[in-house]
Amino acid sequence: MLKTFILSSLLISCMSLTNAPVNNQENNLPKPPVAAKSIYEFSVEGLDGGKINFSSFKGKKILIVNTASKCGYTPQYEGLEALYKKYKDRLVIVGFPANNFGGQEPGSNTEIKDFCKKNYGVTFLMAAKISVKGDDTAPIYKWLCNKSENGVLDAEIKWNFNKFLLDENGKLLAKFDSNVTPLSEALTSKL
Repeated sequence: MLKTFILSSLLISCMSLTNAPVNNQENNLPKPPVAAKSIYEFSVEGLDGGKINFSSFKGKKILIVNTASKCGYTPQYEGLEALYKKYKDRLVIVGFPANNFGGQEPGSNTEIKDFCKKNYGVTFLMAAKISVKGDDTAPIYKWLCNKSENGVLDAEIKWNFNKFLLDENGKLLAKFDSNVTPLSEALTSKL
């Protein structure tokens, strides 16, 4: 009698296993990672208080740069403006002021805007001041720096004026360190 009971229990267990659902949610297993979000899903505050909607850049390449007003690389604003003027029919540049390195961007959004306009005649888009590194990293920079989110590469922001280039479909093409100037062959050859 005990043998029959044990065999019946085993048989019922085996049958329930073969009819077990395959769906991870029904098994309470972790869900597979969600596909990388597109750059076009981001909208950020502009330096002037308006919104910058990345979805409006479809069909153009996008260059994203973390900037600072008191850095040895600050003169790259001039190169970024020249690059923008030369390629603005097919390139959007968005500067992201950040105070993550050496306190080199201490100003307010208004002060940064005035500095860029007065000293470099900046006409390309500038976002409101954000953090590009650390616990308070802005979501767009989390996306740019993590392959699990952008689907292409992991990157580390090591200093001001790191550059990310995205293609006309919003796919990350390359990341350039601070020492790669805006008008360098390394960058312009990808435009």
